[in-house]
Formats: sequence, C-alpha cells, structure tokens
Amino acid sequence: DHRPPQSCTETKCCCIDRKTMDKVLGRLSAGAGALAVGAFTVNSCLFNVDGGERAVMFDTLRGGILPDVINQGTHFIIPVIQRPIIMDVRTRPREIPSVTGTKDLQMVNIKLRVLWRPVIEKLPRLYREL
Repeated sequence: DHRPPQSCTETKCCCIDRKTMDKVLGRLSAGAGALAVGAFTVNSCLFNVDGGERAVMFDTLRGGILPDVINQGTHFIIPVIQRPIIMDVRTRPREIPSVTGTKDLQMVNIKLRVLWRPVIEKLPRLYREL
C-alpha cells in the first residue's frame, strides 16, 4: 500500500508535539516579558537635556536640590529617588515700557529691550530661592 500517511502518528516524521510547542511558547513569552520589563526599567532610568537647556537634580535622600548643574545630553537617574528639573537657559528678549515726560511737559512712551539669560552656575540657587 503506497498511500501517504494521514497523520504524524502513523510515521516518524518531523512533527512537533503539543508539549514541546507549549514549552517553546512558554519560554518565548517569558523572554518577551523579561525584555519588556528590562526596556521599561532602562527607559525610566534615562533622561535627556536638550540644547539650550540645563537641569538641576532634586534628590530626596540627599536633602533637596543638588549643587551640580547637568549639561545637555543623556543622563542616568535613580527613578524613585531623583527627579531632574529642566530649565531653559537661552537668551530671551524682554521689553520694558515706560512713560516719561520731556522738558516741555509732553508725555513720551519709551520701550527698553533687554536681552537676558540666567547664569548657569547659579541655577540651583535660582530654583531654590524662586
């Protein structure tokens, strides 16, 4: 009789049984879960400081704002204990209007334009006191 076999149980072919498939899928799902937890942990331990910004670090164990200023780039933190406070340090204009009088008693409107930016070394003190 030269009929093809009807199922894998009739011959010794390369079929995977249900137990082996359950083991493989169980290991695959455990590996995917561990990878997801690891990726979430690494992602919560990193933060970015963009160009034109600086950060000061709030640390609950060391008593508040740390004296160091963090420059731009990617940095590590301890997620529950540390929290970065990102501040903009780019130069910004501010217009200050003023009304003043002249010698012949006319009122004149004057606008003074001031370019300002915070001093980077003093950012922790600035954040603490304001």
